[in-house]
Amino acid sequence: MNIFKKIARALASKAARENKKYYTSAIIVAAGKSTRTSGSLPKQLVPIKGIPVVVRSILAFEQCPLINEIIVVASQEQIKEYEKFRREYGIKKLSAVTVGGKTRSDSVKAGFGAVSSKCEFVAIHDGARCLITPDDIEKVVKSAFRYGAAIMASKSTDTLKKVNKDGVITDTIDRDSVMRAQTPQVFMKEIYEIAISSDKKPSAPTDDSMLAESAGFKVHIVEAGAYNIKITTDEDFYVAEKILLNGGAK
Repeated sequence: MNIFKKIARALASKAARENKKYYTSAIIVAAGKSTRTSGSLPKQLVPIKGIPVVVRSILAFEQCPLINEIIVVASQEQIKEYEKFRREYGIKKLSAVTVGGKTRSDSVKAGFGAVSSKCEFVAIHDGARCLITPDDIEKVVKSAFRYGAAIMASKSTDTLKKVNKDGVITDTIDRDSVMRAQTPQVFMKEIYEIAISSDKKPSAPTDDSMLAESAGFKVHIVEAGAYNIKITTDEDFYVAEKILLNGGAK
């Protein structure tokens, strides 16, 4: 059977799919170089309220009932840290820790290559988005079960401007028509396989949804609050700690 026909047939009954449970592998990408934060530790290993950033991300997926296994993509130097984390935090779903590549896309591919043969859906998450909740993971996974592909995203609260190469504003964009893409991003395994091998894929994709979109697939949005921040700069650690002190995601 043609792979596209197989996908179409699998997605035919959307409502039934949403309530079915599929084997879902989570790939947590944590191989970044932390070039925009100071300090001796890579940002993913820096504790926030006593728990390292990447461990907070892992625990959210560990606690989500729709996630069957977790694959972490890390730098070569940090591989051994994850066995310590497994023991210290009682992580049971961690099935593999693999070495990342030169780019984020290369790292995700490395993680994808380590998923179980039972994998039916793959959930890709930035390890630095450590405030994601098990409930929100479940929402986006269920949406992917229903539609084949879904991502977390949040509304923009800023006025958005389009500019030319000289830095001059050429247009004001209706912010109600745009969303800020986040992770997790969840795809049927076959959809992601096609997306990463498509001749139409962009040379430098900024997220995995971009790959699926370029291959012709529809990707649905699940709205998240502004709390699902990505730790990128030193200031983000302060913001994340304040969010946690105030009770986390609302």
